[in-house]
Amino acid sequence: MYGFRIVDKLQKIDEDIQKDQLKYHTKRVLVSKEFTFDAAHHLHNYEGKCKNLHGHTYRVIFGLSGFVDERGLMMDFGDIKEIWKNEIEVYLDHKYLNETLPPMNTTAENMVVWIYEKMASSLQKEDRQKQYHGARVEFVRLFETPTSYAETRREWMECE
Repeated sequence: MYGFRIVDKLQKIDEDIQKDQLKYHTKRVLVSKEFTFDAAHHLHNYEGKCKNLHGHTYRVIFGLSGFVDERGLMMDFGDIKEIWKNEIEVYLDHKYLNETLPPMNTTAENMVVWIYEKMASSLQKEDRQKQYHGARVEFVRLFETPTSYAETRREWMECE
């Protein structure tokens, strides 16, 4: 029942499955991708250990939603990685966040909103709007430590 099995016949497009069958539904779906980065920062107007320069290995999780294309894909995970690498991570990884981010106290709460805004802005670019039908950021979660995170969600960002 759980043994290894080699398929008898590899399914072929236009022979075993038609192109119009690739898109199974028209529902909104969410895809998620996770990244890590290392950075240093310190907090202003704060009395505690974090007032001193220190570093973290941050973990960020994106939840992006949209509608699938004719292939049944909402957004390729590699495309999310490309946006992260080229448009967001360059400001964060192995950086002193107090100088690379806009003027703010570099709390997880402030940073998660900035990361959300950067991804949302990237998805709104005209070429991406054409490529990814209805793509939007649903949530961003930023872990500062393995057990501590800040999160923002679309409904909070758009309605409050």
